[in-house]
Amino acid sequence: ISLDLGDPSAGRLDGKMREKTLTMDTLNPQVKAVEYAVRGPIVIKAGEIERYLEEGGTKPFSEVIKANIGDAHAMGQQPITFLRQVVALCTFPELMDSPSFPEDAKWRARRILQGCGGHSLGSYSASPGVECIRKDIAAYIEQRDEGVPSDWENIYLTTGASDGIMTILRLLVSGKDSSRTGVMIPIPQYPLYSAAISEMDAVQVNYYLDEDNCWALDINELHRAHQAAKQHCQPRVICIINPGNPTGQVQSKKCIEEVLHFAYEENLFVMSDEVYQDNVYAPDCQFHSFKKVLYEMGPEYFSSVELVSFHSTSKGYTGECGFRGGYMEVINMDPEVKAQLVKLLSVRLCPPLAGQAAMDVIVNPPQPEEHTFKQFHQEKSSVLGALAEKAKLTEQILNAVPGIKCNPVQGAMYAFPRIFIPPKAVEEAKALGMQPDMLYCLRLLEETGICVVPGSGFGQKDRTYHFRMTILPSIEKLNVLLGKVRDFHIRFLKEYSGLE
Repeated sequence: ISLDLGDPSAGRLDGKMREKTLTMDTLNPQVKAVEYAVRGPIVIKAGEIERYLEEGGTKPFSEVIKANIGDAHAMGQQPITFLRQVVALCTFPELMDSPSFPEDAKWRARRILQGCGGHSLGSYSASPGVECIRKDIAAYIEQRDEGVPSDWENIYLTTGASDGIMTILRLLVSGKDSSRTGVMIPIPQYPLYSAAISEMDAVQVNYYLDEDNCWALDINELHRAHQAAKQHCQPRVICIINPGNPTGQVQSKKCIEEVLHFAYEENLFVMSDEVYQDNVYAPDCQFHSFKKVLYEMGPEYFSSVELVSFHSTSKGYTGECGFRGGYMEVINMDPEVKAQLVKLLSVRLCPPLAGQAAMDVIVNPPQPEEHTFKQFHQEKSSVLGALAEKAKLTEQILNAVPGIKCNPVQGAMYAFPRIFIPPKAVEEAKALGMQPDMLYCLRLLEETGICVVPGSGFGQKDRTYHFRMTILPSIEKLNVLLGKVRDFHIRFLKEYSGLE
């Protein structure tokens, strides 16, 4: 049988063209509502420009610098040797015979493989994860929180933190109309949250961080947002990102206590996104886990507030995004609901085993008495030291530019500067049907090759404009990037303000 595939009616008995089942009209409307700025239109445009340059096209720049996403290795960060050694041994156990691999890495790899079916990383694990890795995570949390108990059976390995966040939100979203679940999220926020809320048709409840106070979380603002939301939905959950993404603030212990007291009083489920817990740069700041603070508030709080906290292999000093490793610790969840959580996790079988192995190395790194400690410690300190230097550099250079104001980058790996956009440019953006900071970021990309994300993709107060940029490029490249941003911004102001 010969079919002419160029003929759309080919193969139809009646010769009529068959209509597609899945069209924009029949597509799930919640999918249409999803937006994810970090990989949105700007990034697609950056990819097109990259291809154009590769094909010999000319622009006023020779490369696209992607400062849009927290992808450390893509920005040139080198892997932590010890982590890669353990994962390599787990993946290819024949390397156990090689003298090139340290014994510290070999015993860890053997232990992980003993917990895997058939002693192979190619097997499925139990849905919550490999048991010995869950135990290592519990031990790490206990040590991090200075003795606060952690039960390994409350630990669930995830495919990056995002997978855990989506799973918990699925459990929480229910009800119709005014009883529909409201999810309180910080503004600015990481767009995973707004995307998940849209996909699940939940109600987004915005609480605004205080930009004039270094993006601090204001308890009065939580009360305002909660009170207003109760008119049209049932707020059931509050999400916190600490250290902040995109805002880079590190929350004080007092602030965390206030949030937990608020959640206790209002009967809210707490989701604490702590993936940047190793990324604290400001000397006067310290990471406090929500769980530790909850414990210190006393048994009345610690035995009742429902809390899930998330961590990941993707950030910190390892930056291993591609392994898609992560975990969540679940506190005070109703036992029957916990059984439903396990059921939901079992549908996706298990997280990638290589990601689980990478997560194990992060929570069980070389100890001072081990031979590999010196190199590991040097590599870790080097990465975190460079990030601290780049956080300071970014803040200093951006704040020297007229019309740009950047809060201190206390933690995480982004700056979120506020940019002044002249009224004439705002009008032009409106005429083009786009947000003013989208126009700004598109012009920045087209004129300099720098790809950053408009603040409108993260949420911001009305008539304020921002962009998010990562501080991950090398010092040399970051200096070039910031210099180009400075020169572009001054040109942009002159063009739209007529200012000299």
